[in-house]
Order: sequence, then structure tokens, then C-alpha cells
Amino acid sequence: MEDKSEKSLGGQAIFGAGCFWGVEDYFSKIPGVTETEVGYAGGHTENPTYENVCTGTTGHSEVVRIKFDPQVISYENLLDHYFKIHDPTTPNRQGPDIGSQYRSIILYTDDIHRQIAENKIEKLNSVGAYNNKIVTEVVPAQKFFRAEEYHQKYVEKTGHGACHVQP
Repeated sequence: MEDKSEKSLGGQAIFGAGCFWGVEDYFSKIPGVTETEVGYAGGHTENPTYENVCTGTTGHSEVVRIKFDPQVISYENLLDHYFKIHDPTTPNRQGPDIGSQYRSIILYTDDIHRQIAENKIEKLNSVGAYNNKIVTEVVPAQKFFRAEEYHQKYVEKTGHGACHVQP
């Protein structure tokens, strides 16, 4: 049943987990992920730039839009990876990056994905997977603004290390 519903969703996930360079690099290597791109979402400013988002005044987070083949990897499996690579208990911070643009956020594209994400968070909290409660926002995806080209596949292009927690 999960495969059928995910096929109808187009196999897309949008996650924010801190600096988008490392998050994109990590997800791009997972079997079943067919495409990744970094951008900005979750805020109120139209057509934000990296410089705008870095001010923390746009409401946007640095996010990665992930397209995937649900016959190879499920949305729930992507969430398992998502929760492994960052600290979902720290508001507005991941490692050395501080600000609302680095917050932990899941932008769902359908109520099925919302429910899967909320259930995952509830389960992780109930088993005490982290020392503190998860603060990840689960919100509807509105608009995704693709980041500037130099941010796309940044780790791959530059060889600079990733800025997310290694699983």
C-alpha cells in the first residue's frame, strides 16, 4: 500500500537539516534518490537569494529537494537517513551554523507524507532516540526557490567537506 500512495506523490521530499551543501551531498549518494537540488523554502520572501536568507529575516530555511524512486527507497527510509545526519533537537542550529535558516524542517507535499513524518517523530521521541525532544518543524511545502547555481552539488564541485553530522 505504501508504494502505491508514494507513486501518486511523485516521489519527492524536501528537508532542511542545517547547511544544505552537506545534506545534498549525503542524499545524492543514496540508492533510489534520482535527483537533488538545494534551495530555500518555508519563509515569506519571494525569490530569496543566499544573501537574503543568511540574514535570517526571510523565514526561509536552507533545504534540499529530493526526488526518489519509491520502488527503490520509501519516504520513511529517507526520513531514517534524515534523522541520522543532523541533530533534530536543536532549534535554529546545526553544528557551527546558527540561525533560523539552519532549522530542522520537513516540508511535506501531501498528507500521507505529513502523517509518516509525524509518526516517525512521535516514535523517535517515545523510544528516547535523543536526549531531548525533537523540535523539527513539519509544515506544508509552499514554494521552493532553487538556490544559485554555485550552491548546486557544491561538495561534489569543490571537494569541500560536508557540514552535517556523519551517520
